[in-house]
Parts: sequence; structure tokens; C-alpha cells
Amino acid sequence: MRRNQRGIAFIVVIWLLALLAVLMGAFTLLARTEALQSRHLFDSTQARYAAEAGINRSVLSLFDPDPERRWIPDGRPYQFSFEEAEVVIEVTDESGKIDINAADQQGLINLFMVAGLDELEAVRLADAVIDFRDPDDLVMPNGAEVDEYDAEGLGHGPKNAPFDLTDELQQVLGVDFALYQRLQGAITVYTGQGQFNPAFAPLEALRAWPGMDEQTARDVIDQRHLFDPNSGLSPPTLPDGTPLMAQGGSGTYSIKSRATLPNGAWTELQVTLRLGGVGTSGLAYTVLRWQEGEAL
Repeated sequence: MRRNQRGIAFIVVIWLLALLAVLMGAFTLLARTEALQSRHLFDSTQARYAAEAGINRSVLSLFDPDPERRWIPDGRPYQFSFEEAEVVIEVTDESGKIDINAADQQGLINLFMVAGLDELEAVRLADAVIDFRDPDDLVMPNGAEVDEYDAEGLGHGPKNAPFDLTDELQQVLGVDFALYQRLQGAITVYTGQGQFNPAFAPLEALRAWPGMDEQTARDVIDQRHLFDPNSGLSPPTLPDGTPLMAQGGSGTYSIKSRATLPNGAWTELQVTLRLGGVGTSGLAYTVLRWQEGEAL
């Protein structure tokens, strides 16, 4: 009987030790997870504020009265260190993008064809965009008004007013998210200009310039980034001879600021802003759009 009792006690002790081992393992895993989460939060916060410093550094450099120091908003990269982070900034004047509120039918057709659509589909979507933004109910030859939206079972019709955000393009009949992603870098709603300025245009927009293929557009951007407007030399030109005059601008900019820490953690901010505040607020700039992402 005593031997049986000792055997049972031994088994109970083994089970208790096993349970303690499981509890200790779970506690260790939980402590490690919390440490990793804390580290991630610390790194992402540090990188985010470094990226935000990049946005403010961009505004300061765009305001600089000295043309030798003033940044050129044609998408060329600028880099500086902020505490432990390396910050890379690209500034693009919105006048280099295609304004979907002001572009004419041919400009919209070129835009959609660059995104990979055939000419017939590009014409249809261009007409649908015009019908979406114009105030009347008259249907363009290949466009869409309320009846066409109802026929597709959509819960909305055309806005019959200008786009307030580029994201609204996805509400146009025939524009899905995948197509919008391909167009996003080329479009704007902030300039009111029917023609974009190729001196500031990103690749996606520059490819929509008449007679421009992708390789030529890349070559033009490379030449543009190497050119110093203060050098006194003639600016680079487009294949048709149009000079790229990187001066003036709209005062509205898209800024991409990416801050990377030594351990590889990074945060990227993509901000659209207009220099100067609203009314008498005295702000250095007004934010029109703010998007951020991060990774370890």
C-alpha cells in the first residue's frame, strides 16, 4: 500500500513539474512578445517622427528664398539624417499631374491607355469620367449617367460635380481598384489645369504625353533630375523639343518622406499639402491628404 502511495505521489509530482514548465514557457513567450511589441512601437514612433521631420524640412526648403538651396519639386530624391534615422524625400509639384477635373477627353484617353487599356475602353472611360464630373444629365456618346449606373446595379450614380479626392475616381462606372492603383501616381484634383507640366511630371503622367513611350519617359526624368536650373545651361527637352522649365509651380505638392532606422525599421509618409495657411491662420502649410505606412 505504501509503495502504491509513493508511486501515485511521484506521478503527481511529475505532472506538477510539467505544468510548471508549461506555465514558465508561456510566461517567457508572453514576456518576449511584449518586449517585441514595445520595441516595434518605439521604433515605429521614432521613424514616424523622423519622417514627419522630413515633411517639415521639405516645406522649409521649398520656401527658401535662395534659389541655390531651394528644392526642385520634380521628384528627385533629397536625403538627410535626423538623429539615428536616414530620411529620403521626394517632392512633386501637383502641376506635373493630370487633373481629372480639368483634363479634356483626349487627355483622359491618353491616361487610360497608358494604364493598359485599349483605345475603345479608354474612350468609354474618358466619357464616363466627363459624365461623372459635369453638372448635367446628358450622356456622352460612350459615357454613363444615372440609367447606366442603375443598369449595373450600383447604389449610386454620377456625382455631377467636380472630384474632391482622386479616390472618388473609383466611383466612376468601369473604374475598379486595380485600375485606380495604376492611375493614382499620375492624377490630381488640385490644379484646375487642363494640361500638366512635364518638368514636374512623375513617370505615370509623363507617359501620357503625346508620342511618349516608357523608356523615353524614364530617360527624360533621368536627365531632368541631373539638371541644375541654376547652372545657366539650357534645360533638357522632350523629344518634340519642348523645354522642361522647372520654375514656378502650383504651390501644391505631393511629398513622400521615408525614414529608416539602423535596424531596418521604417515609416513612410505620403502627404499632399499646399504652402500657406487658410485665411489668416498663419500656418506654413495646409494638409490636403495624409497617408502613412510602416514596416520592420
